[in-house]
Amino acid sequence: MTKLEVYSVVVSNKPGKGAQVLGAFKEAGVNFLGIWGYPVGKSKSRIDLVAEDAAFLKKAAKQLKIELGKKQTAFHITGEDHPGAVADVLAKLAAKEINVYAVQALCAGNGRFGALVQVDEDDVKKATKALA
Repeated sequence: MTKLEVYSVVVSNKPGKGAQVLGAFKEAGVNFLGIWGYPVGKSKSRIDLVAEDAAFLKKAAKQLKIELGKKQTAFHITGEDHPGAVADVLAKLAAKEINVYAVQALCAGNGRFGALVQVDEDDVKKATKALA
């Protein structure tokens, strides 16, 4: 388990806006460990970004004049894929009465899975202990 910083960008919900933002970060040399986007209402979308180097992402965003949302925390969890792998992770948090407000998980191939789990910032310390 690794604790990572998550930042978001809000864009208009139009074709090509995600490609434009990610293309700018690509040109700046930012490498991402995770990206996910979703609509926020009818006219906006939010792109959540987990960069390999959060400080470099913030520097690049400033230079590119891309406004990042406030820092959030995600736990990057990887392991052997099996039925219930993500349920087991969530059960550890539930046992400590920690509410998960976002999770993205995928089979990584070769019998492995990866997940990014977000909890309220007030629960980050408690979650760090629960997931250790």
